[in-house]
Amino acid sequence: MKILVTGATGKLGSKVVESLLTSIPASELAVSVRNPEKAEGLRARGVEIRKGDFDHPETLDDAFKGIDRLLIISADGDNDTRIRQHTNAVQAAERAGIKFIAYTSIANATESKNLMAPPHVSTEAAILKTGIPYSFLRNNWYLENEIDSIQGAMAGAPWVTSAGAGKVGWALQQDYADAAAAVLLGEGNENTVYELSGPLLTQEELVTAIGAVLGKEIPVQQVGDEEYAEIMKGLGLPEFVIPIVVGIQESIRNGSLEIESNDFEKVLGRPVTPIKEALTHIVNANSQSN
Repeated sequence: MKILVTGATGKLGSKVVESLLTSIPASELAVSVRNPEKAEGLRARGVEIRKGDFDHPETLDDAFKGIDRLLIISADGDNDTRIRQHTNAVQAAERAGIKFIAYTSIANATESKNLMAPPHVSTEAAILKTGIPYSFLRNNWYLENEIDSIQGAMAGAPWVTSAGAGKVGWALQQDYADAAAAVLLGEGNENTVYELSGPLLTQEELVTAIGAVLGKEIPVQQVGDEEYAEIMKGLGLPEFVIPIVVGIQESIRNGSLEIESNDFEKVLGRPVTPIKEALTHIVNANSQSN
């Protein structure tokens, strides 16, 4: 059996690859990357490196050739770009005769009002249309998405949010990566949808947990969307990013990530990393890198 992971040099993809390599020999794993030179470390360990670019479908025909099980990791970019790129990847998978597709989607994708949902809705539909057995890994929210705010809190800044009482199922990227690896390797994951969500927390509850890890009180500043936008501008975020970060806060406030589920435990065969342990890991990693 040959498994292929796309986006394998990215933050999530590289963790999925490491997770897979704890269970299978490198000869059973291939990766599809835009820049093969970035994956030289994997080549040295015996992983097959294939050039695949979602913007150039012809490269994907070679990249996906002879592959049994495929993980499509959702790309970065605006919604239209992602829809186009993901469609290219799904169509190439169909042409290549892939036998199973796992795809990293978003919480409650088909019902979601989240700003980031449209590419995931489109991609899930494209995969269903192929008739290829699938697993949709509906990832809630990476705890790593909050690193900038956590670093700010470590430096003494308040936690600024316009997400109100909206709850989020934060979990470490490593947990999402381990879940993806488990689905690729496990039996009985055909035609499944997994809502991968950690325990649901409000911003205040998350900040309390961060404060406990840091041993300090962190003030939470709840603001409106307009004020949030102004504060983000003041922090130097590029103009085009502002509507995205505000939209994410609004999506959280409207409950788009408030998905209660024990699918993580079901897939991993263990509980998701507890929030304080997860935050300790992030705080330590960011203390060392500064």
